[in-house]
Amino acid sequence: MFPLKDDNPSNTAPIVTVALIVLNALVYLYQISLAAGGPEGVQAFQAFIEEFGLVPCRLTGACRVGAELPLPMLTIFTSMFMHGGLFHIGGNMLYLWIFGNNVEDTLGHTRYLVFYLLAGVAAALAQTVVGPSSSVPMVGASGAISGVLGAYLLLFPGAHVTTLIILGFFFRVVQVPAMVVLGFWIVLQVLNGLGSFGASGGVAFFAHIGGFVAGMGLLYVLRPRARSRTA
Repeated sequence: MFPLKDDNPSNTAPIVTVALIVLNALVYLYQISLAAGGPEGVQAFQAFIEEFGLVPCRLTGACRVGAELPLPMLTIFTSMFMHGGLFHIGGNMLYLWIFGNNVEDTLGHTRYLVFYLLAGVAAALAQTVVGPSSSVPMVGASGAISGVLGAYLLLFPGAHVTTLIILGFFFRVVQVPAMVVLGFWIVLQVLNGLGSFGASGGVAFFAHIGGFVAGMGLLYVLRPRARSRTA
């Protein structure tokens, strides 16, 4: 399933969602500019990821952190705005664009930004707990965006999402309830996560799971309470 858009309009301009997409795009363009210099550029691209990506063993103290490297806690946040390739950032930003505006509309701009960053932190910590000695840098906004998906599932389970379904050579665009699209997505993350348990590298499935669960919890903490009237 590849979601394309939802039928759930928002009442406010999604300025934080748009700003996050722009910031991610600018960072990725900078990464591309590093890689454009031939073999040395590719090395610079990789060095940038290794420096500002989240390396679990640095966060847990299981490996040495050089004095020239940023504080491990800082890389939790820098890694949220870095991506490993065009499809990586493209998929992440598509999900953020489709589902982020409605969550932002519900929480308000400031609460939504706090929500997004905290979901990203929870995702990073979840992946670190699973592989505390891993030296593989983790980059990408998918952990924070997973939090957005978890919140959207609770808020708008009956919203319909225009979805591209591919089965071999069969392509079809259909309207699917958000509960089905996002439920299928998180089940897939859990299954893939269990299948990749103990492996190094690849997709950080436990970051997705951690972010998704955190997003559900953070929704209840940060969602504005309805004001009651008294006679």
